[in-house]
Amino acid sequence: MRRRTLLTGIAGGLVAVGTTPALAQGPALAQGPALAQGPALAQGHAHAPTRRVLHVRSGGSVQAAVDAVDGSGWTIVVHPGTYREVINIPADKGELTLRGASCDPRATVIVFDRANGTPRPDGGTYGTAGSATFTSAAPGLTVRDLTLANDWLRADHPDYTGTQAVAAYVTGDRSHFESVRFLAHQDTLFADTTALDAFDRQYYRHCYIEGDVDFVFGRARAVFDSCHFRTLQRDVSFTPKGMVFAPATARANPYGFLALHGRITSGAEDAAYKIARPWVPSYETTAWPSLVVRDTWIGPGIDAVTPYTNMRETYPWQTMRFREHANSGPGAVISVPENRPQLTAAEAGVHTRRTYLGDWRPYGHR
Repeated sequence: MRRRTLLTGIAGGLVAVGTTPALAQGPALAQGPALAQGPALAQGHAHAPTRRVLHVRSGGSVQAAVDAVDGSGWTIVVHPGTYREVINIPADKGELTLRGASCDPRATVIVFDRANGTPRPDGGTYGTAGSATFTSAAPGLTVRDLTLANDWLRADHPDYTGTQAVAAYVTGDRSHFESVRFLAHQDTLFADTTALDAFDRQYYRHCYIEGDVDFVFGRARAVFDSCHFRTLQRDVSFTPKGMVFAPATARANPYGFLALHGRITSGAEDAAYKIARPWVPSYETTAWPSLVVRDTWIGPGIDAVTPYTNMRETYPWQTMRFREHANSGPGAVISVPENRPQLTAAEAGVHTRRTYLGDWRPYGHR
């Protein structure tokens, strides 16, 4: 019950903070009944002519604010507190910014608890993507300074076979996450694309991502810049207990996941985890997973001798685009070179933020 206790503790200490005065506020735009919700969901003052800002306070609904957005370019400021709800940002809410009012991402928590195998009210189950607490298909999305979590626990549902429980399912080009915490166990962050033939770009900077099995996975072209990945202790007797990454990059996409200038730590025993395994989905058997981990400190929780493994023997990791460069730490020691393919210096010059993200340069801001 560790996750649920942690989040409840955060909320209990910060409810009063959510009633403080609003920060920078925008114009009072007519939005109809959706905005008539008192202090929990409020717009800014009419004297600022260009900014369009909504504020969500403790006791309010983040999804109600998303629903109230009309067009692109809005900002939703979520004040400290815990918001237990499912958030869905559709594609027509482009260029939206969602941010916590506090600079501490632990102060504002959006959390829910459902899994792949959770029954739907209308029959069937939610599936992996449907289990997500936070879903966005909006292009140009920016999220910063808050926590996205799924606190569903396997121990509470031993009868479930679908134990994936996603904190965030992200598609849409130019999705930018800054100082965001992603908390779950299996399949924490689903970094995907809007279509099988889309090369949607995502950028994560100074983010914290924790989990156990395949907890950063998907088809997106995603850059993880100065992020902290943490593997959790897991109550199982076997190893590996899990993997950090499970990319499912389309064969036509020259770039998949790039993790640089970050660190990988663990709450489990030494060598209990792998860096990655390739995911070749049954609906896209031509996938050619791509992962580069470079200039990253890798702790002892990663098995340095055999840091990669297979998801299915039909698709061995050795045939995938898995590479490393200039990593350090006990989990980065190269004792069996064939188990740790390395980039040459010339190749490393290609695997950069600019190459992966092209003409979109979110790293040039803030």
